[in-house]
Formats: sequence, structure tokens, C-alpha cells
Amino acid sequence: MTTHGKGAPAAAGADPLDSAPDVIRVEHISKRFGAVQALTDINLHVRRGEILGLIGDNGAGKSTLIKTLTGFHRPDEGVLLFEGQRTVLRSVVHARSLGVETVFQDLAMINDLPVYLNLFLNRELTHRPLPFLKRAEMRRRAREALDSIGITIPSVDTEVGRLSGGQRQAIAVARSVYSETTRLLLLDEPLAAMGAKEGGQILRLLSRLKERGDIAIILIAHNYAQVVDICDRVNLLQHGEITFDRASKDTSVSELLELVHAEYRTV
Repeated sequence: MTTHGKGAPAAAGADPLDSAPDVIRVEHISKRFGAVQALTDINLHVRRGEILGLIGDNGAGKSTLIKTLTGFHRPDEGVLLFEGQRTVLRSVVHARSLGVETVFQDLAMINDLPVYLNLFLNRELTHRPLPFLKRAEMRRRAREALDSIGITIPSVDTEVGRLSGGQRQAIAVARSVYSETTRLLLLDEPLAAMGAKEGGQILRLLSRLKERGDIAIILIAHNYAQVVDICDRVNLLQHGEITFDRASKDTSVSELLELVHAEYRTV
């Protein structure tokens, strides 16, 4: 079953997201590595203020798709539109300049550095012309950024390595959405290997970001219950192709499990 949602005109009582503009849309994207067809015919879109859950087994093509959306891979075929404009992502730096931010499982933080320096990693504020760090300014802005999305930590001077897994993940998300230019946030398994308490902290953070309504989020996750709970729509990626696209309120964990297990029964 393939249902590529294109959106419908808003009607009385309709979900306001239905009329929200797409932040990103890809049409018929494919990617091959030698003899391996990683992405076959990807059609995907995510609207401003929407969280799209992307699910699929290992090897389905999720990592390749995310790396394509971040500019790391260039597709062999297909079209990518960013905020309505046809776009060719030349590199990760180019994608970030457009407002595409990614949080991978390894978080890319330095445990020995305090929170505020991790938030400003590779974009430190400095005095000019002298190359001295504006530490007080970065501390202040870091505190404001964390408070604005409800992240509670002892101090922005705390070393990241001393924080819990949930707090570190929250800091990584905060760093990605801190910039006013962020338009699309890609989260690669942010809840992996987390307990219920820490996972709940990240889910609450995502809810607050969703309430802001100014960015689009693609969440890769294996926990279907969490996907159905927090995401607005669910896409299932199988064999390099989106085979299922439906509003979360119109599906269930049991249906998603049945779709995935059906694949193995036909093998």
C-alpha cells in the first residue's frame, strides 16, 4: 500500500497543518552505490510546524535518505524543493546555511567542555579584532536558549560529560534549534538506549518545539508507540521507497507492526 500524501484544501474542522507550507519536499529521489540501490523512488514532504515520523527496519534506506536531506549525498535522480524552491544541496554546509540541522545518535559534543561552549561549538562569539571568547555573552545566551525550550540543567558551566543521557540529547537538540535560521530539524534515533524518564524529557521537548510552529521535524525512531504519540504523520520506508504515509491519528501501533511483519511473510 502506497499513499503519498499531497495535502488537501483546508476545510472546516481540518487540521491546520494541512494548509501549512512544505519546508521540504522530495519527488522521485533515487540513490545508488555501485550495485546497491539504496533509495528507489522516494516521495516525501514535511510541513512547517509538523513532526514526521520516519520508520523502517535496518537497511531500509533511512540513513541514506537523511544524509541526502543534509547534503552529504547527492541523489542520482529526482527533485528536492526547499521552501517551495527547487534546490540542489551542494554540501552539508550549504544545507545548514538554508536552515537544515541534524542531531545524530553520537550527538557530536565534547564531554569535557561546559554546556555553553558546546552550544556554541564552531560558532563561538569572539571579541574583534582580538580573538578572545565572549564567555559571559555565550553563557547568557545559552541560558536563554535552554530556558526558552524548557531544558533544566544545574548550570551552563556544567561539563556535558556530567549530564544524563536525556540532558545531553536535549542539549544537542537545543544547539540545533538555537539558530533563528533553523527551518528543518532531522533527529536520528534521539530516544535510543534511553530509559522512560529520559525519553519522556525528549518527548516533552519535541512537544514544545512543535507548539512553536516555526520549524519542521523529521524523527527517525524504532519505538512505534512513541512515533504515534508525538508525530503528526508516519512514513514507512521499505526497500528504499516510502510505502506508507498517513496521519498518526489515523493509524496505530498494531497497524504499523502488521505492515512491517507482512514484508517478512512475503519473503
